[in-house]
Order: sequence, then C-alpha cells, then structure tokens
Amino acid sequence: LVQQKNLEGYVGFASLPNQVYRKSVKRGFEFTLMVVGESGLGKSTLINSLFLTDLYSAEYPGPSHRIKKTVQVEQSKVLVKEGGVQLLLTIVDTPGFGDACVSNLFICPNEKNLNFNFRVFCCLVRLSTSPPQRRPVFFSPFQSATPSEPLTDLLFSCQIMREIQEHKIKIYEFPETDDEEENRLVKKIKDKLPLAVVGSNTIIEVNGKRVRGRQYPWGVAEVENSDHCDFTILRDMLIRTHMQDLKDVTNNVHYENYRSRKLAAVTYNGVDNNRAKGQLSTKLDTVEGMSPLAQMEEERREHVAKMKKMEMEMEQVFEMKVKEKVQKLKDSEAELQRRHEQMKKNLEAQHKELEEKRRVFEEERANWETQQRLEQQKLEASRTLEKNKKKGKIF
Repeated sequence: LVQQKNLEGYVGFASLPNQVYRKSVKRGFEFTLMVVGESGLGKSTLINSLFLTDLYSAEYPGPSHRIKKTVQVEQSKVLVKEGGVQLLLTIVDTPGFGDACVSNLFICPNEKNLNFNFRVFCCLVRLSTSPPQRRPVFFSPFQSATPSEPLTDLLFSCQIMREIQEHKIKIYEFPETDDEEENRLVKKIKDKLPLAVVGSNTIIEVNGKRVRGRQYPWGVAEVENSDHCDFTILRDMLIRTHMQDLKDVTNNVHYENYRSRKLAAVTYNGVDNNRAKGQLSTKLDTVEGMSPLAQMEEERREHVAKMKKMEMEMEQVFEMKVKEKVQKLKDSEAELQRRHEQMKKNLEAQHKELEEKRRVFEEERANWETQQRLEQQKLEASRTLEKNKKKGKIF
C-alpha cells in the first residue's frame, strides 16, 4: 500500500515534466510511416498533404514512379521542423505492393519479403474504389494498420470493415481513457472507419476563399473540409493526438509480442522451431530431457570448438602469409646482394681503368718534364756559348 503525502515545502521534482520536455525537444522526435496501396492512388500526394512538405515532388517522385515495381520496401527520410520541434519522418513505401495480385486477391508478401531493420509505427493502406479492383485485403504482418480510401460509398465502407472482421485483421485500437471529450473524439473516428481521404497541396479559390483541394468536373473537393472527406480526422489522429501512442503501442506491445514469440520459438542450438519443424528431429531426440542449463553448456562447448577451429584456420592462414612475406624478403635480399656485387665489380673495373689512366698520365708527365729539362739545359748552354763568344773566349 502506497501512502500519499502532500509536501509542506518545495522540493523540486515537480519540474520533471519540464525537464522531459526540454530534453525531448532538444533530441527531437522520430516517426516511421508505411504507406501501402496500388500505384496511382495518390499515396505520395497524401504524405505531402499530411505534413505540408514536398517529400515527393517532380524532382524526387514517389517510389511507384521512380523505381521498378517490386515487393521490396523503399525508405525516404525528411527532417521537418514546426514551432522549434523537429521530427525525423521516415516514409516507407512498397512500390508494386498493391499491384501484386493473384486472381481476385490482394496478397501481402510474407515476412521473408519484408526484410527491414526498423520499426514501422503506423501503416496506412490506400484502397481503390474502382469496381474492377475491389477485392479482399490481407495484410497480417502489420498490427497498427489504419485503412484509408478515396471518396467512396457507404456500401463499400461496410464491405471493407466486414472483411477486416472476417479475416481477423488487427487494426489500431485506440487507448482507453477517462476523458469524455477524448472518448467522443475516438468514437467519432471509429464511426468514420474506413476513412475516405483526399490529398492535395494545390491552393484553389472557392467562393473567395483560398483552400487546399482538388478540381473535378463536378466541383471542388476541399481537403480540409470534413463534409467532403475525412482528411482532417486522419491528420489529427495520426499527428496531433495519437502519434506518441502509436509509437508506444509499437514498442511496448507489438515488438514485445514479436520478441516473445521469437524467443519462445527458439529451440536447441538457436534454431527457430517454427521454421525447422521436422528438420531437427534426430538432433532434438538426442537432447530430449536435458535441462536448459545442460543445453546451454552443450551449445557453449560447440561454440568453443567452433572458435578453436576458426582460430586454427586463421593461424594457418597467418603462417602461410608470413611464409610468403619471408620468402619475398629473402628474394628481395638476394636481388639486392646480386646488384651490390655487380655494382662492386663495376666500381673495381672503373677503379682499375682509372689507375691505368693515371699511370699512363704520370709516365707521360715524367717524360714531358724530362724533355723540358733537357731543352732548358740546351737553351742555357746555347746562351752561355753566345755570351762567351761575345767576350772572345774560346773553350
């Protein structure tokens, strides 16, 4: 039993909502929205209309017009800001998803075709109202799905809700609350399902008033006029009143249920029992009656053995690489040694050649010097003779 007490003074934890608010605004928010439907139903226009942004434009068209129609998911992100609050909006489109028809059925790909590692907080399903394309809907992988459609009649709306109940398709369940005003709003939304939605960012003047809408031969369909379509109901529910609840339900309910199912289905050696029934009967029989701890110990031993095997293989590869590297170094060393010896021989040959040239030069210089001395002596002797002749002396 928890006691309730009113404090006489100010402590400070009453400011916790303000702290959470400041931290949330600083960090920003994220929301992932998936849009499913046939090509040409205005999915891209609806997204642009909901968030008043040109996420898809002529320069960057929607996936149905940009890439090949497959059953693969296409992800687009945009950071939108409003009143100091920023929202990282992720739009997930499945071009060709609604065109993948078998007979008269609208088939949703199974989980193997929907391989993406992010959480979808809401899935909008756009349905065509053209008579040839009216067919049952199956989209079991998504739990927070909200059916929306273009302008349609009451009979088709009833048919859609009847098929949703018949095939036990889980759509978004609004949270219970004690607020009467919110309960009236939720009841109004439930009574309108499936929503008839028109999307457009085109401004049209109607009776002197500028509104967003679509021009038809019979008149103008105003996007934000509740008498014309349910766009404002969808926008208010998706963005203004229940966006956080969609995220909470996805994280705390659907993801946890998915996680619990996956963990419960995991059997011996981490194999999904739902996917491997009948394939592990022999192996499972060998561990029948083993406690979870014994199974974990067995898995640990197998893991250790696997790691040792991988370690040995890596060591062998490492040794082979080292041997190759050592051989390359030896080859390089031998090549350098050969080049060194060759250069040494060349230098010795050049040295001998220079020594020979030096010897020849020294000999030539010695001969030249000897010849010069002899000529000098002869010159001096002739000069002396001339002097003596002049003095009349005879030798």
